[in-house]
Amino acid sequence: MTKNFPQNTILEDNYVLLRPLQESDIENLLHISINEPETWKFSLVRANGKENLIKYIQLALKAKENGTEFPFIVYDKQSGKYAGSTRFYDINLAFKTLQLGYTWYGKDFRGTGLNKHCKYLLLQFAFETLGMERVEFRADNNNQRSIAAMKSIGCKVEGVLRNHMPTLGSEERRDSIILSILRSEWFDEVKDNLGRKL
Repeated sequence: MTKNFPQNTILEDNYVLLRPLQESDIENLLHISINEPETWKFSLVRANGKENLIKYIQLALKAKENGTEFPFIVYDKQSGKYAGSTRFYDINLAFKTLQLGYTWYGKDFRGTGLNKHCKYLLLQFAFETLGMERVEFRADNNNQRSIAAMKSIGCKVEGVLRNHMPTLGSEERRDSIILSILRSEWFDEVKDNLGRKL
């Protein structure tokens, strides 16, 4: 639950700014939603097209209101444009665990280093401000780009949940790969290693 989660959390460095997602951000993300529908190829909840984007943001804000998630919009300071969205979810402050995901960026922002800046700020906040013991990541086991990105920031693979989730518009079910970073790993190696890549 996010009862004691700082509700106006803003994270930023010289490269990127993450602020709480708002309903008005539909306009800020609409160009990606309309022009790059493949962004959500591996997602069960998609934001392709205006109608889906509106639903996507409404669901995210409802989950925030319910205290289970905290969604951000990502602003790229280098280009002066909104790049995408990410969030904390399955937040359990009592157990000191959360998941980090629902991350997507427009194609112009992929491979630019933006994701590493975002993840550094989010992980630093999770471990150093919220006092988390574990941050978990999940992805479709076929989503090689996402898996490579998670490994590059220091995530360790824990295993694969077979036949874990349905896929949108198909009878097939997906396998989900589980990765994580522990508090000790953040302070012992991940923080410094990731910091050197920024």
